[in-house]
Amino acid sequence: MTAIETAALTKRYGSTLAVNELSFSIPSGVVYGFLGPNGAGKTTTMRMLTGLLTPTSGTGRVGGVPITDRDGLREQIGYLPEEPPLYDEATGREQLTYVAGLRDLPERESQDRIEELLGVLDLTVDADTRIADYSKGMRQKVAYIQAVLHEPPVVFLDEPTSGLDPRAARTLREEILELAANGTTVFLSTHILPVVEEVADTVGILYEGELVAEDSPEALTGVETDGDESLEDVFLELTDADEVAMDG
Repeated sequence: MTAIETAALTKRYGSTLAVNELSFSIPSGVVYGFLGPNGAGKTTTMRMLTGLLTPTSGTGRVGGVPITDRDGLREQIGYLPEEPPLYDEATGREQLTYVAGLRDLPERESQDRIEELLGVLDLTVDADTRIADYSKGMRQKVAYIQAVLHEPPVVFLDEPTSGLDPRAARTLREEILELAANGTTVFLSTHILPVVEEVADTVGILYEGELVAEDSPEALTGVETDGDESLEDVFLELTDADEVAMDG
């Protein structure tokens, strides 16, 4: 089953072409690593796929729902943006309870899930502290929990390990793998390439709004053919302007 698909998805801002005829198809239950340098169009793409931006042209569907149908998408997706919206005056637990209420989740089940995820991410002790007093890593944990709280079939994560210490980052990587193992599709954008190498089934590399490569990490790095390139090597080669021009 296809979880995310686009056809010639395009976004212009005046004369600036941010995303250019992007087409891909992502099956259910995989981790898709979405890479690109700053300004490549990654965030614009994620905002279109989550219904926050209207495409200039082209189409997209997430969980079978057109990306122009915001209400329909709401039930299909979870989204952790790079700058997550949190209420500073609320405690972590209050923030999550509020989100559960907005989504009309059953109270008992949602509270059980909140407590479970707070425990997994080592946030239980600080759950009743105001978010204004949280570190960046603690804020990131709350934002991740609210993105997956309703157990959506598709989750979009933009720099999910930002601000996390090594132990918490490892826990989150394990959580991402568990999501995929349970059938959730994870669309992951990050600059931390070892994270992508560890968790992604497929990697797409975006450069100047265009998808310049898409394959498994093993195929891209040549592991399948006894190559010895790292994903970083491949990324730098594909997003170097001179190299891309030479390749046509």
